[in-house]
Amino acid sequence: MHPDAELWRSAAAVLDQNWTGRYIVPSRTLYPHQWSWDTAFAAIGLAYVNPARAWRNLRSLFEAQWPDGRVPHIVFDPDVPEDAYFPGPRFWRVPAYAGRPARGSTGLVQPPMHALAAWEVYRHAAAHGAGAAQQARTELDWLYPRLVAQQEFLGDRRDAGGSGLASIVHPWESGLDNSPAWDEALATVPADLSLLDTYQRRDLDVSDATHRPTDTDYARYLGLVENYRDGGYSDNDLSLRHPFVVECPAFNTVLATAELALAQIAGVLGHPSAAHRHRERAQGITAAITHRLWDPESEFFHARDVRSGRLSPERGVGGLLPLALPDLAGAQVDALVAAVTSYRFGLPVPSHDRTGPAFDDRRYWRGPVWINVNWLVRRGLLVHGRRHEADELRRALLRLVHRNGHYEYFHPETGSGLGSPAFSWTAALSLDLLADSSAPAYARVFQAT
Repeated sequence: MHPDAELWRSAAAVLDQNWTGRYIVPSRTLYPHQWSWDTAFAAIGLAYVNPARAWRNLRSLFEAQWPDGRVPHIVFDPDVPEDAYFPGPRFWRVPAYAGRPARGSTGLVQPPMHALAAWEVYRHAAAHGAGAAQQARTELDWLYPRLVAQQEFLGDRRDAGGSGLASIVHPWESGLDNSPAWDEALATVPADLSLLDTYQRRDLDVSDATHRPTDTDYARYLGLVENYRDGGYSDNDLSLRHPFVVECPAFNTVLATAELALAQIAGVLGHPSAAHRHRERAQGITAAITHRLWDPESEFFHARDVRSGRLSPERGVGGLLPLALPDLAGAQVDALVAAVTSYRFGLPVPSHDRTGPAFDDRRYWRGPVWINVNWLVRRGLLVHGRRHEADELRRALLRLVHRNGHYEYFHPETGSGLGSPAFSWTAALSLDLLADSSAPAYARVFQAT
């Protein structure tokens, strides 16, 4: 069997294995519920093999949307035992809302990848015939107002710094959980290790402790949840009463990208004025990212601690993701492409600067290679016409997964698989990398030279 056909077959099998009947779980070994941005990445792959499941996957998540517009980062399966994952629903104590039972979700969010996922599923629907295309239009009709509400929550209630950027209130909201980019802001958060006597980490039962966040990190994570939870998950006066309020370049890049995808969706649905507003919002977020998070000395985007006003000194993969913004200045594009291909990162891109003192080649987001952020980096390269680098990254990612399997993440030197096997977004994005080499619809137009 040709390697590409073999990889396609194995990726489709992972998605089939992780389908619950209503949504995709990230993996069967550690993540038995529905995760927010995992849902979006899974939908992008499902578009090729089962578009009906792709739409059901997205619907399932947005059926748990809060009345204020937030989309929870985990939707809990009531049939899964409480101790199958920690922190489980009893820890979060989310009240009933919008017809949802109590303790049905968390109160945190994740990067709003869902508008982009919905657009990608719609874009590929035509390949499955007229019936699939009509179904896709119906699904966009249902999702669009919910996607807009998600953007409004993040752009309004989470603009803690008044800068036009959304703030995250927990490292888990970034999707880059234990990245060194949060170290400086987290250092001021008390680490009550006694919490780990009260609550048992489930992840260490199925994962190597040297690959996961430390106990000190976890104690801080739990303390942050307790603070936000005990404040009723309110976003009022965040910078005054919550100890972790950070503007993340990756999160806000996804926020802007979502507006661009919503512009495409609004156009399909016959809302030209709304499409114009979405494009304007994307431009505004891009300008704020450039103003607030770009450091001209390091020529890199960094996370900003809203409480202290300081930029993190760390170069994490999140600082590369603004490459996906079509209105980014040419000099910044050149600097990021240089970083992507330099000795600091290289292809495929690790989750942290290889030369940095915080780099750890096995510990989660502190060094290993993750397929999803590399997929976003590649998208950015295509947006700015860097086809050679994009093709090189595509080949590197497919080679990595073909040789080592559909793991959660990978060792940045040896390529060996780390974390959970049969991981959904690795499989889903492998399908997309195999099938689609087109540039995003809003890519900048470049003259042939």
